[in-house]
Amino acid sequence: MRRTRQESAIIPDGKFFRLGGVRASLRVVTYGPFQGGFTDRAHDELHRISAAGFDAVRLFQMPCTEFLDEAEAAGLIVFAGLDWPQNGDFFREPCRFSTARVKLAEALREIRHHRALAGIYVGNEIPADLVRWMKPVKTRRAIEELIDETKQAAPHLLCAYANYPTTEYLEPANADFTAMNVYLETPEAFRNYIKRLHHIAGDRPVVISEFGIDSRRNGSEKQTGIMEWALRIALEEHAAGFTAYSWSDSWWNRGRLEDDWDFGLTDRAGNPKPVLAVFQQRDIPETPDLTDFSVIVCTRNGLSRIGACLTAIRAMRGNGFETIVIDDGSVDGTAEFITANHPWVRLERLKPCGLSAARNVGAAIARGDILAYTDDDCEPDIDWLANLHEIFSTGHFAAAGGPNLPPPPTTREAAVVAAAPGAPSHVMLNDVEAEHLPGCNLAVTRAAFNAIGGFDPVFHTAGDDVDFCWRLRDAGFRLGFAPAAFVWHHRRPYIAGFLCQQIGYGHAEKLLMKKHSSRFSKHGGAKWEGFVYGGGPVRVRGNSRIDHGDTGDAAYQHVIDRLLPLRGLPPRWNDWKSRALLWAVERLVPLLRGWVRCRRLRFRCPPRYRSEMPVGETTIVPGRARESVLAEFRENGWVSAEEPEWDLRKNKDRIVTATEWFDDGSCRTLVRKT
Repeated sequence: MRRTRQESAIIPDGKFFRLGGVRASLRVVTYGPFQGGFTDRAHDELHRISAAGFDAVRLFQMPCTEFLDEAEAAGLIVFAGLDWPQNGDFFREPCRFSTARVKLAEALREIRHHRALAGIYVGNEIPADLVRWMKPVKTRRAIEELIDETKQAAPHLLCAYANYPTTEYLEPANADFTAMNVYLETPEAFRNYIKRLHHIAGDRPVVISEFGIDSRRNGSEKQTGIMEWALRIALEEHAAGFTAYSWSDSWWNRGRLEDDWDFGLTDRAGNPKPVLAVFQQRDIPETPDLTDFSVIVCTRNGLSRIGACLTAIRAMRGNGFETIVIDDGSVDGTAEFITANHPWVRLERLKPCGLSAARNVGAAIARGDILAYTDDDCEPDIDWLANLHEIFSTGHFAAAGGPNLPPPPTTREAAVVAAAPGAPSHVMLNDVEAEHLPGCNLAVTRAAFNAIGGFDPVFHTAGDDVDFCWRLRDAGFRLGFAPAAFVWHHRRPYIAGFLCQQIGYGHAEKLLMKKHSSRFSKHGGAKWEGFVYGGGPVRVRGNSRIDHGDTGDAAYQHVIDRLLPLRGLPPRWNDWKSRALLWAVERLVPLLRGWVRCRRLRFRCPPRYRSEMPVGETTIVPGRARESVLAEFRENGWVSAEEPEWDLRKNKDRIVTATEWFDDGSCRTLVRKT
């Protein structure tokens, strides 16, 4: 089936994608690379890929127009791959990185407007030892530079870097989605890692950019079984896309044909394997029964906001839930608007009493056993309640919530506010359990609500959710996190209004300090046990510490931070004016909140960035990989270094190594020594 230009458009939609205007969980398969480029049977194979149930193909090189024409004719979209010499130190040899930029520019000039082209992977699994050698921050910024150049030439294309768990800290800040190549052979490990990926991704979608199993060593039956549960778990854990590796057993790597691995869904002759049938089935999601839920929205003078909120709630998937609006003394016609335009809503009008008291009234009149709270400036996602229902159905949690995402900004000030600190955030104890959930996306069982006496009416505008979550945990209840249960949360559209809101948060924190003094430091900051969500992808920064493992060989190397990165400025607004405004807001927010909270001004300078790698003398060992070089050093009395920046030590000397690989399969190892 041939798609039109409009039907081919793929765009991010919160934690998901929309393909042709419809939310889609993408099914993708890798194609190639092949010796000499794409094979002469690409026409037939692309039609077979489409018939097998796939939406897209992922390439490891930039396609020509003819290939994209064939993909479009087959009804497929294409994620191209930028093929460049990334397996060597491209800072020591700048021509490597220049090659990437030239290849990118030349390809985009030819194919950027093709309807079948959906996005670009600007790199794929830069080896961990090289990243450590070149310095992680510098490497990440190089990846971001390639994404920036792609966005400048083709703003409509999705951009990502195909990462892998060993360098999960290398996530680019400006990618459109988080892409991770994951090879795990047990369902529990795979499920748990996708849960982790949602936090690494921040606000953006998660795509499994490679997953496969070798049928030569494991057999066709095991390959089929593993791919079946992997696809199912990816859907259950709300990955926005799943990429099978690969279409064919035949593929080309480092200058030679790989003939010892059979990862394909088809064999080298093109014959289908049993595993191919896994992707031909698509289950139609059932409409969930949500009669246990009561959606409660509290508003005061929300005439300009409440319409969009209620329209989004009415559109949610699921049957049986009720919607209650508590009008907390509005004088702008909010109640009359709801009565006239949304008669299906249960409306309760109150004299002004404050947010907590209004939420308690909502709970008192609700019929459901689960109370789902959101704010009048939020628009719940179509599957908000359905995804909350999933986590409550486990029986492990008394309360649950998900992210609150800022809609794409349309003004400079809105972009700055979305990227600034101070927005409502969840706090995570681990990948599934929360310490705090913001009131704009918070659901709780009636039993737990009644057990702690509901919200404390002393909190009139903010702080009630923090107090509520702390009291739930003190009472022994657990808070769960549903990464796909998100709401679009419209922040203040102007910086002045946002700063006034921060003053209100400061007043709320003052009340919290009085009630929960042990949970605050002497300087007035909350002492969280978990990690404070910032909305941006988890990535290495100048002052980050990375757990590389012994000689940098840990299979899962991660950043050790307490505060997760904030959202960045979108490309459209990432200019000097926006950066200057953001710099000012970042410093004003803690000043204003601290002054209201403690009547104390504390200006915090940004942390100084330390050097990630000491400079030493570099030598080159040709024809040998680092494992062989390190083994020789160990034979001569060198032992593992205690410092994460180094591999081995002997007396006062230290060494670190990295291996460069070339297209012909040869290699050489770089050795830096103090």
